[in-house]
Amino acid sequence: MFRIDMNSDLGESFGAWKMGQDDKVLPLLTSANIACGFHAGDPNVMRKTVRLALDSGAVLGAHPGMPDLVGFGRRKLDISPDDAYSIIVYQVGALAAFATAAGSHLQHVKPHGSLYNMAAKDAKLAEAIAQAIYDVDKSLILFALAGSESIKAANKIGLRCASEVFADRSYQEDGSLTPRSKPGAMITDENSSIKQVLSMIMEHKVTTLSGKVIPVKADTLCIHGDGEKALLFAQKIKNALLENDVEISAAGTFIK
Repeated sequence: MFRIDMNSDLGESFGAWKMGQDDKVLPLLTSANIACGFHAGDPNVMRKTVRLALDSGAVLGAHPGMPDLVGFGRRKLDISPDDAYSIIVYQVGALAAFATAAGSHLQHVKPHGSLYNMAAKDAKLAEAIAQAIYDVDKSLILFALAGSESIKAANKIGLRCASEVFADRSYQEDGSLTPRSKPGAMITDENSSIKQVLSMIMEHKVTTLSGKVIPVKADTLCIHGDGEKALLFAQKIKNALLENDVEISAAGTFIK
């Protein structure tokens, strides 16, 4: 039996600035990654997104990022492992408080943007992030790029982790995501995206941008909800999964 969690990055509006289609995407998901105020989001958005996710039946996760609202957390900042530990504890703790206030709890933590991608290749940074999550709540699950240093760091300390794959991003031969600044980074054709998703989940492999086929582990699938056709994209991917008898359930129900 094939099984996958479906997650999306949400709560990324800020003040009067709106981003994404959270209310429309959420019913398609099993896990919600909610921004914690550093790269996006604010206290009101965090609170409302927690409520919206719970009402939609999605489980809650923290989506901590770099302290970089202007750059949306996608700029590569020179951050030390010690600083990374502190900002993870701070942000996860903030969202955990909103979850508690809503009568719920967090299932997972998924770092955002450059913090996610830097930790995927930097063992020391990955270890600091994993340790911060573990110290806040040992029951949490780290969502991290399949095959990355982040997965290795979680396994090293006994933190549960879910290997994440992406529907709309192309891959490099080392298993990393193609940087958004490079041509071909984003997959915009829905059929190509569906083909990649089914291959990763059912065949445990992905074809890289260069054409090389590499192995990949897929526990949770990221669906971005901020594109013009994001909702249609997400609906078609979910339909394709169900048509191929892939069970869709929250990561916490099967990650041990």
